[in-house]
Amino acid sequence: MSGQAPLGRAEAIIDRLHSLFPRVIDLELGRLQRLLATLGHPERHLPPVIHVAGTNGKGSTCAFLRAIAEAGGLRVHVFSSPHLVRFNERIRLAGALVSDAALEAALAEAEQANAGAPITVFEVITAAAFLLFSRTPADLLVLETGLGGRFDATNVVDHPVACAITSISMDHMDFLGDTLAKIAGEKAGILKRGTPAATGNQPPEAQMVLEDAAAALGITLAVRGQDWTIQPTESGLRYADPGGVLELPRPALPGPHQADNAGIAIAALRSWNPPWLTEAAIAAGLSTASWPARLQRLHGDLAALLPPGWELWLDGGHNAGAGEALAMQLPFWSDRPRHLIVGMKQGKESARFLQPLLPLAEGLWAVAEPGQHLAMPVEAIVAASGGRARPGPQVADALRAIAAEGGPPSRVLVCGSLYLAGEVLKMDGTAIV
Repeated sequence: MSGQAPLGRAEAIIDRLHSLFPRVIDLELGRLQRLLATLGHPERHLPPVIHVAGTNGKGSTCAFLRAIAEAGGLRVHVFSSPHLVRFNERIRLAGALVSDAALEAALAEAEQANAGAPITVFEVITAAAFLLFSRTPADLLVLETGLGGRFDATNVVDHPVACAITSISMDHMDFLGDTLAKIAGEKAGILKRGTPAATGNQPPEAQMVLEDAAAALGITLAVRGQDWTIQPTESGLRYADPGGVLELPRPALPGPHQADNAGIAIAALRSWNPPWLTEAAIAAGLSTASWPARLQRLHGDLAALLPPGWELWLDGGHNAGAGEALAMQLPFWSDRPRHLIVGMKQGKESARFLQPLLPLAEGLWAVAEPGQHLAMPVEAIVAASGGRARPGPQVADALRAIAAEGGPPSRVLVCGSLYLAGEVLKMDGTAIV
């Protein structure tokens, strides 16, 4: 879960921590609870928390939550994973990415307090983040789960003010279960008695599990289509719930699937109902939210490899649900040829990701970058495409080959992996701030 390690002392700490536990992922809370007790329980000294779980759309929903709250005048912490280019992206303190010095100091303090006991890297990262969040004044913490929910390290927070569960699909089955119902049960583990929650479009078997979990806790679960709706209009979006109707602008994050993520963020906030939450703040947040590698257009060094008038886009979606979401966007790009460059992580169901995309792309290329964490071999992606994909074998090679073929101005989408997205952002020279 670490991707590219941070620089300097933080890198050395992360490297040492990898030796403390034989598995990168081991879902339980006991090790972290022990460490947090040694550190004085920083998780009990946080600003109000909105906890976000799900398979797809977590990062975008967190981006909408942050943007709306900041538009309402709040200072907002954010914890997210994985990072794309720099480790610092995981921790945002009162609006700004954590500094190298603060990150290194918090990791060193957590490592010292752990005293060499078995623990996963993500658990120590979470402890360090809670230290920073507890010591930096802010008005809200947007807390994204790393994996699952029930035994995710972030689930040591006992009393969030609201919870949000985004779209659930098949992913991480080796840790969360081999059915949507089992995966939904793990995601529902963030729900807490006394805390309202919201969810968006869900497969019926996942929705049933979420509703049963909420009922067992005696909490309100605001469900899209039952308790709230969001629909496109000529000028943007119309959101409605029992509290009223909001006429809103188009979200800054492109793609029809972002309406669901925006609606989940709004529903979660309105279930909490803080006094700063106005229609103006919601509108401003939707129109200014940003989240890298989610249908992000690039304009740097890689984009320059394409002819004038062409467009280069990047998306980190990497599972079956993400493939379906991208397939919803591609028809909106039918005014020009569409080429896909796909690189994936080992263990992902590449055929299921590609299936809805194959009929919509004029060209398909398979890639793997040298620095890409656990990159799936190019040959495996070609096989998953039924032999349709051509080997890049790297992104720049594929872009040059597409450009050499000529033709009218086209759109090229690089997708399939957040780890590939991080490498692409570095090669393009696109900064994350």
